Amino acid sequence: MTPTRTIPLKRVLIVNCYADETRRAVARRGKVPQTLGPIFLAGGFHAAHWDIKIHNEHSDGPLEDPELLAWPDLLVLTGLMTALDRMRHVTAYARTRNPKVLVVGGGHVARALPKLCASFMDVVCLGDVEEIRDVVSTLFGSAYASEDMTPRFDLGYYIGRLVGYAESTRYCNFKCSFCTLSAERRKYDVQPIDSLQRQLRAIGRKRILNFNDNNFFGSNRASFHERVACARQSCEAGQFGSWAALLTGDCFADPSNLPLVKAAGCSALFSGVESFDVNWTASQNKKQNGLRDQVGMIRECLESGVVFLYGLMVDLNTRSIAEARRELDMVVSCSDITLPSYVSLTIPFPGTPFFYEKLDEGSILPGTRIRDLDSTTISLRPVDSLSEAAAFARDLQSMRGYRRRILKHSARFAWKYRRHLNADQMVLSLLNGLFLAAPLSGTLPARVGARAAPRTHVSTTEPLDLVYRPAFTVASKYQHLFEPIFLTDPSGRLADDVAEDVDDARKAPVKITVAPKQ
Repeated sequence: MTPTRTIPLKRVLIVNCYADETRRAVARRGKVPQTLGPIFLAGGFHAAHWDIKIHNEHSDGPLEDPELLAWPDLLVLTGLMTALDRMRHVTAYARTRNPKVLVVGGGHVARALPKLCASFMDVVCLGDVEEIRDVVSTLFGSAYASEDMTPRFDLGYYIGRLVGYAESTRYCNFKCSFCTLSAERRKYDVQPIDSLQRQLRAIGRKRILNFNDNNFFGSNRASFHERVACARQSCEAGQFGSWAALLTGDCFADPSNLPLVKAAGCSALFSGVESFDVNWTASQNKKQNGLRDQVGMIRECLESGVVFLYGLMVDLNTRSIAEARRELDMVVSCSDITLPSYVSLTIPFPGTPFFYEKLDEGSILPGTRIRDLDSTTISLRPVDSLSEAAAFARDLQSMRGYRRRILKHSARFAWKYRRHLNADQMVLSLLNGLFLAAPLSGTLPARVGARAAPRTHVSTTEPLDLVYRPAFTVASKYQHLFEPIFLTDPSGRLADDVAEDVDDARKAPVKITVAPKQ
């Protein structure tokens, strides 16, 4: 006989909203790393009282399924800054299909623009992921919230069998001007070691463990050693073949750290080089990059048997195209170092010191939308002419003019480090050339949609994605949610949509949670 259910089962749909930099509807199944947000959020719901579904737009493409959008009692949205409009789209779809659905959202976009988000969400979460338990208790009762926040890796269908993800720390002890973490003004936070151990048990057996920390090294040396020891134990037990992490350049200032992590099973480290011009990185309050010669640091890491991964940023607002080319020339000519995993244009994310500097200078281009704050769109006035900068940005997407040199670099690099790196590490190192020359196909997309129009790579004139056209009929009162949110108006001043939030954040960080609508 089936027992009577005393607590009604509820349905929650957790969506990682995503806007691809190609302006296409892309399903990037092969992208590494993938998001942990939905998996951690799912851990806040009592498993016996919720039917939980996840949709990751990064791996699956835009959510436009009318039946799935009509399904939940609660819709939980997360995503990066450029996903703001996608959050609005998904909300419009869900409310059209189910007017009673409750919408909750969080992440950096919610913390940066809380009042704007409150205009279309029922609850705006401004805290860490654990806040979802309090929200669930408030909206549905304490029985619906989980007792702890063990991530639901069993629901992470998009992760795959090769890479496992864990989080051991949050935020960063440095305040780089362009970084969204600096906008949030939160202290570096080390998670309890038992929390990390629970995550590792939940992950299961994977070929490689990737720490999705903002800074695995941090300011607490004892904690760093403890977490390295924890990773080592998991590798020695056979759960993971090796592990990788993201950390800041000051880690390499202590010569004992590389042997330590190598002996613990570390196969790769990602560190934010951003530029080999230490004067530019110092201007961005990234002074930790001046502690070591960057080329020598990368070479030392590789010779120790650990792959060094990094990204580059191109600031066309303060540096000329000629300067940018000289740096790229150096990178592709130097076989001592790995090629960068990506090359990004600088982005004025709202709330960052970099954003306020560029706003006060009047450097942000008129008619820039939140959607335009991606790595491939010029949103700041360039030193060179806008037409020259746009052509350079377009060529940068596939490293036009550098492809042959990338192949030569890869061959020289492979020969130089053939005795230092194993086969997996060599493949990982050489994949960077593919990601630079073919950034879309390199992620093995399951689906690639069309563009609405040819790109301009300039925020003022960049055409919107096709997802701004509703996939099915949306109720008239929600159709405005498909209009893009502007950062600047046609004259270049701060747009009305974001002005209040931006001004509030300049005065002080937001510390309150917007109350649920009655």
